[in-house]
Amino acid sequence: MNVTALMRCATPMLLLGAASPAMAADNGLACRPGGSADPKATGFWERPNLTGNWGGLRDDLEKTGITFGLQEQSAVFANVSGGRRRGGAYDGQTSMNLTVDLQQALGWNGATFYASAYQLHGRGPTPTLVNSLQPPSNLEATFATRLYSLWLEQTLPGNQVCIRIGKGAASDEFMLSRNAAALMNSAFGFPTLAALDLPSAGPNYPLSSPFVRVKYQPSDTVTLMIGVYNGDPVGPGTGDPQLRDPSGTNFRFHDDTFVIAEAAYALNPGKDARYPGIYRFGAWFHSGRFPDQAIDTLGLSLADTASSGLPRQNRNNYALFALFDQMVWHPGTDNDRGIGLFGLITGAPLGDRNLIDLFVAAGLNWKGPLPREDRKDDVLAFGIAYAHLGADARQFGNQLVAFTGGGAPFRNNETVLELSYTIQATGWLTVQPDIQYIINPNAGLPNPFDNGQRTRLRDATIVGLRAGVTF
Repeated sequence: MNVTALMRCATPMLLLGAASPAMAADNGLACRPGGSADPKATGFWERPNLTGNWGGLRDDLEKTGITFGLQEQSAVFANVSGGRRRGGAYDGQTSMNLTVDLQQALGWNGATFYASAYQLHGRGPTPTLVNSLQPPSNLEATFATRLYSLWLEQTLPGNQVCIRIGKGAASDEFMLSRNAAALMNSAFGFPTLAALDLPSAGPNYPLSSPFVRVKYQPSDTVTLMIGVYNGDPVGPGTGDPQLRDPSGTNFRFHDDTFVIAEAAYALNPGKDARYPGIYRFGAWFHSGRFPDQAIDTLGLSLADTASSGLPRQNRNNYALFALFDQMVWHPGTDNDRGIGLFGLITGAPLGDRNLIDLFVAAGLNWKGPLPREDRKDDVLAFGIAYAHLGADARQFGNQLVAFTGGGAPFRNNETVLELSYTIQATGWLTVQPDIQYIINPNAGLPNPFDNGQRTRLRDATIVGLRAGVTF
């Protein structure tokens, strides 16, 4: 496993700015969720798009079922202590998307077409400053202009079953906490365990693969989903997997298979519910081959000087997961403000083939922490993420010290603490100051930037500032 390359894979924010803890009106589970009935603001500072309504063209297109989206997110980071070195870094993402309601556009009942692409720029803080397993920026990716999503969804009569087929990422729908969306670290998107254990970080931003997803919602409270994806978004190889398909136009169908299934229960669903919640449970399975963390093809320790240097290959892999989002407090009668909690745990029992065997994340999302009406859309968020190294990976670290007589054993975890405040400065602009503290960056794994000395990295403190503009 090339940890240096995989650690740069992250998951973008669900929304530009921050997610609301109020999940009742649209909890993301329905096959065809309803839109907002609120009228659009027209003032320059209040309207949702910097460029406005294009002289009425946006409304005219939406009446025919066509919606365009263009957003820019740019962030600067400073590592003020620990990590690889002190200094600054910048990364950014321009995202473009097109949604076509084919029922409005062509009379094709229940069908939706969606396409999206990214222009990724800058170089984030992970490779230059921190070298952590969990990137401080969930926008971090190799410089490229990349096709990301291209799919068609069909909702069957009754609106209980919808089938999506095309090219996309599992991180867009599965193992997804809405209350964690306001945090910047990639650990609060697609779980670190999956990103580091799956080939090429799995079907996960910024990579995607051909897939079929079926969603079944028999009631307002229960939703079942299963997705089948090509098991390696870019195919086998060495180095940064993103460089093997920089344009995102490689549609691979013949690799091993990645299957993920999830059941969700919505607590207190409904538009006027004061304490809605979503509880999800699931598992994923991968049919591919996974390199052993400690043993080579000869049955020797990979740390042994007599080793072939080639890890033994293990067939198949799987993990279990559970997560929740729960609203716990409202100020007065305003259901759109308040505190929501989130939590996630996922484990991969087959330790011989997984660098990370346990991942836990938890935190809170407080929408409208200030009592002022003009600050009702601000979000204060806090999160902690813990990634635990598997026993076999730690065994290899101990043996490496024993055989070479140098370096230090691997630590058993990397832990991230993050505090963030998202300011909804205008209808189309968000500004987000952020601070993160990373304990045991890279978990004591060999630092690829220290010329083989295997020195440990000190705990890192990173401060960041992100701005997001919706055009």
